[in-house]
Order: sequence, then C-alpha cells, then structure tokens
Amino acid sequence: MSASINHPALPFALTAFGDLPVKHAVDKVGTLTLTGAATSDLFIDPNGSGGDYAAGMLLGLPPEGDFTLSARVAVPFASMFDAAVFVVYVARDRFAKLCFEYSPQLRPTIVSVVTKEVSDDANAFSVEGSSASLRVSRIGPAWAFHASTDDKHWSMVRYFSLGESEEPARVGMVGQSPTGEGISVTFTELTYTARTLTDVRDGT
Repeated sequence: MSASINHPALPFALTAFGDLPVKHAVDKVGTLTLTGAATSDLFIDPNGSGGDYAAGMLLGLPPEGDFTLSARVAVPFASMFDAAVFVVYVARDRFAKLCFEYSPQLRPTIVSVVTKEVSDDANAFSVEGSSASLRVSRIGPAWAFHASTDDKHWSMVRYFSLGESEEPARVGMVGQSPTGEGISVTFTELTYTARTLTDVRDGT
C-alpha cells in the first residue's frame, strides 16, 4: 500500500492507485507535480474495440457533503491526448474525468468523459496556451465539471451522475499520455471549499 500524500489545501489524503506507477511531489508552496507513465489512459471505448485501459492516479475520499475542488493545471503538451486530469472514480467501469488535453488537431482543449460501463467523449472548447483552470463540484447526488481561462468566469463542461450507491466516489488527479512516452503535469492553486454550488450554469 502506498503512503498517503497530505496536501495542505485538501481535507483528505491522496493515495497512489491504479495499474501503472505514478510519480508525485509537492513543493513548499503546494504545487503538486504528477508524472504519468507512457501510454497511460482512462477510457473504455464505446465501440468495444481496443484493450483494457491502464493508468496511475492519486485518489482520496473527500468528506461527506457538497464541495468544490479547483486547480490551475499546466501541461507541457507533446503527444496527442496528453492531459492533466481531475477524476471522480467509483469503480473501474464507473468514473468521470475532466481533462486539459492535447486534441487530435494538436490544440489544448477542455475535454470530459463520463463512464458507465463504457465511456463517452466530449470536447468543450479550445484554449490558448498550456495552462487552464479546472473545477469539480459535488452537488448532492450529482457532479459538475467547470473550466476557466481567467479564474473569473467558469464555463460548465458537464453536469452528471455516476449513480453512486454503496461505493462512494473518490476524487483525485491523473497525468495521462495515451499516445506518448509519459507526461509531467502540475496542479497549482489547489482550492477545496465545503459549499454547495447553487447554479451550475451562471458562470460563478
């Protein structure tokens, strides 16, 4: 069992989880650097083709109740689908991820995936530059994904449920490199707030 990682901004510990190794470090100002392995990914193709996915994650169990978790992420894009990812994980075939990802057109893009036995895949919008802000919110039995380029207006990316029952969702981070040789991504300005997001569509 991997040792727990205690980040000063989070009220819960993170633990390395998954099939592939994941390197991580937290510096004195709270910057979390996460290194994902080559060919790492979290995706179950809905057409049934391809092998099973493999990835390494940092996951933790947040306290009960509603919250928001946000961070500024930076990705040194090199290969298609390189990404920094927030993940909500219930089981191997039930998870959701919010990605700042290198698209097939080689453009930094906000992407989301919701997986219930198989994955879907939805591109939200392109971003100029190699950094963006991502936010995960729990709202009762539902979840919301938002992204921002200026940390002022938050665009809704997804509003969904994973149908959690006996198994509670864990939340964490991934550095993925499905077509590449690995990737080191950073999460800065990590912010956890115990609150209920009252309107997922109003940009706040």
